[in-house]
Amino acid sequence: MLVLFSQAADAYNYSMTEVCVRHCRFRFSWLLLLLLAVPVLLPGQQTQRRGRKYTPPPPTCKITITVVKSANGKPLENAAVIFHPLKDGKNDGNMEMKTNQEGKAVLDVIPVGDTVRLQVIVEGYQTFGDDYQIDTDSKEILVKMKRPSKQYSIYEKHDDSLQGGSESKPKDAAPEQKPQ
Repeated sequence: MLVLFSQAADAYNYSMTEVCVRHCRFRFSWLLLLLLAVPVLLPGQQTQRRGRKYTPPPPTCKITITVVKSANGKPLENAAVIFHPLKDGKNDGNMEMKTNQEGKAVLDVIPVGDTVRLQVIVEGYQTFGDDYQIDTDSKEILVKMKRPSKQYSIYEKHDDSLQGGSESKPKDAAPEQKPQ
């Protein structure tokens, strides 16, 4: 009888084990289905990011300006170097700095691909200004400052003009005759 009881107990244990395995498989399949369904049911939750959206700054160009006298090439100290970054052809603020003893000013915040208007002002010299396209990661600009020239007047005779000044004559005028 013990043998019969032992076989019955083994059969019962086997059937209970099989029921547990089936039950676990059933739960596991529901759990798997639930895990796969959550992202589909909540699409907005998964694509939404939290926190700051960091965008790295664009690469910049190192611009070195050297300001010298045009007559002898010596550097000009304390020259005002003014940078005007241009966006869509309009001035987007300015940055001003002074040259050092070697006549150099260095700026490295202008993004590559931008256009910058450069203006150099030194007392006793003509003001310099020009636009530069920044297309590389470094740019060197040499500025030769000139002394002011004589003011242009329409009342004076110029080599390249037939008009102006007291010496000019109209083309169809008769020659002057000196009084005797």
